[in-house]
Amino acid sequence: MKRLTTLALTLLTALNIVANGNVMHLTLDEAILLARTQSLDAAVALDELRSAYWQYRIYRAGLLPEVNFQATAPSYSKSYNSYQNSDGTYTFVRNNYMQMNGRLSVQQNIWLTGGTLSLNSSLDYLKTLSGDKQQRYMSTPIALTLNQPIFGVNSTKWNRRIEPVRYAEAKANFLTATEQVTMSAINYFFNLLLAKENVSIAKQNLQNAEKLYEVAISKHTMGKISDNDLLQLRLNTLNARSTLTEYESSMKSNMFTLRSFLSIDEDVEIVPMQPDTLTPITLIYDDVLQKALENNAITKNLERRRLQADYDVAGARGNLRQINLTAQLGLSGVDRDIEPAYDRLNNNQYVQVGFQIPLLDWGKRRGRLRMAESYREITAGRIEQEMQNFKQNLFILVEQFNNQRTQLEIAQEADTIARRRYKTNVETFMIGKISTLDLNDAQVSKDQARRSHISELMYYWYYYYKIRSITLWDWERNTNIDADFEKIIRKK
Repeated sequence: MKRLTTLALTLLTALNIVANGNVMHLTLDEAILLARTQSLDAAVALDELRSAYWQYRIYRAGLLPEVNFQATAPSYSKSYNSYQNSDGTYTFVRNNYMQMNGRLSVQQNIWLTGGTLSLNSSLDYLKTLSGDKQQRYMSTPIALTLNQPIFGVNSTKWNRRIEPVRYAEAKANFLTATEQVTMSAINYFFNLLLAKENVSIAKQNLQNAEKLYEVAISKHTMGKISDNDLLQLRLNTLNARSTLTEYESSMKSNMFTLRSFLSIDEDVEIVPMQPDTLTPITLIYDDVLQKALENNAITKNLERRRLQADYDVAGARGNLRQINLTAQLGLSGVDRDIEPAYDRLNNNQYVQVGFQIPLLDWGKRRGRLRMAESYREITAGRIEQEMQNFKQNLFILVEQFNNQRTQLEIAQEADTIARRRYKTNVETFMIGKISTLDLNDAQVSKDQARRSHISELMYYWYYYYKIRSITLWDWERNTNIDADFEKIIRKK
């Protein structure tokens, strides 16, 4: 992953050399690398990672002090306002003034208690524009304000537990998505390889059918072959030509799909090269499970959901009664001039305790608490079930991979034998010792064995990368699959 960009540039340079006359000879490793670097699926995975990264950055920024500056410069008002006289009557007075103010504040969330502590400094200026046209300054050089909910949920504490797990889940999901892009590339690559092999088989079969038909005509003239066998060979030729047309259409369709997936120009003809198998690997389920539990996103997902359910219960319990403490301590001064406004300071204290206790809510808050607790139990049950299914599916996958090498070896040997048998039967048919039915049976067996060989090879690679995507572990090199996430995210 860390060397992905360099390898991609090297690959593209190499492909430009190989692509002669718009023909690209593509290996499986090259297809995988192209898929990881320039496929749309890889771009979507990267966008999802970036979104999770900036969400995590926002959470981290919320833990740090926030500095703000607010200012009004100026505010002008010329209007009538109601005023109550000492005898209780009302009258209207005319206001005509200009006001300016500025405030500098530093705010910090308190991780331990979930409250907010802020430090403020402000200066206000007021000037009347009618009457004696007085001006006044009010300074607050320093004011410390505490806002602390009591009995409520400490969201800061819970976010410090949930958000790192969420981001770790997103990173694991990105690595898994990258491996899943590889699996899609394997699927499309082998579909084209099999389609190409079908075309090759169909061309060879057509060539053999035409040759055998020509020989049969000569034998029929000499009376050494029946009309039925001659007609059967003619029918085989027609069927072979029809099959070739069908397979050529399928190959073009699969080539278009692979080109689109890898973002390759439409005028390039891709020639897939049959890959070799990996170095023999036998996986042990316990080792695979351990790596999966350490690296897979499912463990982070289950942990995050468990924490989220606990947080919902804590929030519902905190809402049963709400008490909020607000306290402010500072110094302020007022004067006609700005310097005395800072010299003549008085204490500015403010304490407020507010609470809200429901006397009659018909069990609404208590019901929300019970609902949150019930959902937490449901989540715990689902998590346990999902983990059991995960382990079971992983066990089956490991068994499939370990058995697949044997299946591949059998298919490879069967392919070799079937081709030798067909060649022998063609030679035997030429001297008239077997019938067309035996020859057709040998041809069908040869074609099926060849397709089976390609299919078993595809499943071998598919199972291997499926296990890689789950464990995020390179079992061939015995190393962890990781990435420089900061570099990947910031890359344009």
